[in-house]
Amino acid sequence: MNAPLPADTAPRTDWTREEIAALFALPFAELMFRAASVHRRNFDPSEVQISTLLSIKTGGCPEDCAYCPQAAQYDTGVKAEKLMDVEAVLTDARKAKEAGASRFCMGAAWRSPKDKDLDAVCTMIEGVKAMGLESCVTLGMLTGPQAQRLKGAGLDYYNHNLDTSPEHYRHIISTRTYQDRLDTLEHVRNAGLNVCCGGIVGMGESAADRTGMIHALATLPEHPQSVPINALVAVKGTPAAQAAALDAIDFVRTIAVARIVMPRSMVRLSAGRESMSQETQALCFLAGANSIFYGEKLLTTPNPETDADKALFARLGMRSMPLKDAGH
Repeated sequence: MNAPLPADTAPRTDWTREEIAALFALPFAELMFRAASVHRRNFDPSEVQISTLLSIKTGGCPEDCAYCPQAAQYDTGVKAEKLMDVEAVLTDARKAKEAGASRFCMGAAWRSPKDKDLDAVCTMIEGVKAMGLESCVTLGMLTGPQAQRLKGAGLDYYNHNLDTSPEHYRHIISTRTYQDRLDTLEHVRNAGLNVCCGGIVGMGESAADRTGMIHALATLPEHPQSVPINALVAVKGTPAAQAAALDAIDFVRTIAVARIVMPRSMVRLSAGRESMSQETQALCFLAGANSIFYGEKLLTTPNPETDADKALFARLGMRSMPLKDAGH
């Protein structure tokens, strides 16, 4: 077993954009060395936290996120569906646990949940927790009392991504502001919930925008406990589908910089793995990614099958993180 080295000192939340840009500009070998060193000081580099994501309410969202096939205004073939029955969700949670997941994540395509919607979601959370799994939901914007209610149901993590840099944001979304997102994150922190917050790269942003996105995450009042880094999954019918694919090495650099500036966060290699080679994924793990989603689908987009991930883990000598360590 590769036990982690003594942990870094308290993580910084005062990173400057210039410092982060300088990390991105490092020679690749130097950047990878620094990121892997930070990773080893805080985690076992052979362990990966496994999550499974289920869409509990699909399609029909009133937002205009340029990357999202669930936006009602885009013709992507995704049909609006009602909230799933509680027992159907818990059946999927049991399957996820049997497949090796330690965290079960539930996503609903809402701008923000109505209070009555939370009745069923809270019951789902309680059921997931009773199985011994960590729970995570992403439901859109929250009020303070809603965040408190989710905490009372036993929720562990709330996902709410910043998506991109503050400057590029207006090119991606017009139906909510960057400050709206920051406000929801504040409500989540104030409720004592763990924050899952990251972004998407490959949406036509500049290198400066990738710096800006990492800077926004690393200078939150507290680093998100989980940081998903997504590569755009281009879905026909969405505006972002026209963006050129991001270079694989640039994606790995984003993972590495996130690991360095947020040393104790779980950095999740998230959407986009389906189109990545095993070698690119291996570089991401070397760069400090230590969380993935298991399962053939992420909400509505493809994800590698569980057997393929198990084979990759075996090839790399990696293993799933025990539940007791998965909330690091």
